[in-house]
This record gives sequence, structure tokens and C-alpha cells, in this order.
Amino acid sequence: MEPYADAVVETAHGVVITLDVTAGAKRSSFPAGYNEWRKSIRCQVAAPAVGGKANRAVVDLVAGTLGVPRADVVILSGHTSSSKTVAVAGRSRDGVLACLNAAGA
Repeated sequence: MEPYADAVVETAHGVVITLDVTAGAKRSSFPAGYNEWRKSIRCQVAAPAVGGKANRAVVDLVAGTLGVPRADVVILSGHTSSSKTVAVAGRSRDGVLACLNAAGA
């Protein structure tokens, strides 16, 4: 089984990804590993968790890694938590997993 498979779910409009975010990290990184217990992909952003800066950094990082416009990435839940659910419009589960595996290699 692919390492990130449990954290990516296909929907009618794209995919939903479960993230475990660390704000204020030394450097931004996505994917930064996999949390088997939470079945989530680790994401590290350098931005602090103040005033929505970390959330904006997460959206930027996910969009950049998956090669989609920023407007196609939306945080569905976890705006004030380290556990976030992110929707990515217009991408297939297989396509997202391929991008994540290539970026994480």
C-alpha cells in the first residue's frame, strides 16, 4: 500500500487530504512524513500560527506541491488546530498520490 493512501480520499469534485501541520518550523516541507496513528500527512510551515499566516502557508505549500492554483485548495476543517482537512479541486486521488510520492522521495 502507498504510504499516503489512507490520508487521501477522492470526492466528486477532487480529493480531501488529512494533514498534521506543524507551524513555526525551521523550513516549510510537504509531505514531511506520515502519521500512521492519525492517518494523516505531515506538513511543516515556517509561518507562525498567528492571524491565519500558517493556514495561508499550508494552502500555498499544498497548491505548489500538487501543481494546482491556490484557489483550488481550501481548508475544510481545523482552522485553529494542527489537524486539518484540506480539499483540492480538480485532481484525482491517483494523481495526488503520485505527486506526494514524487515529492516525498
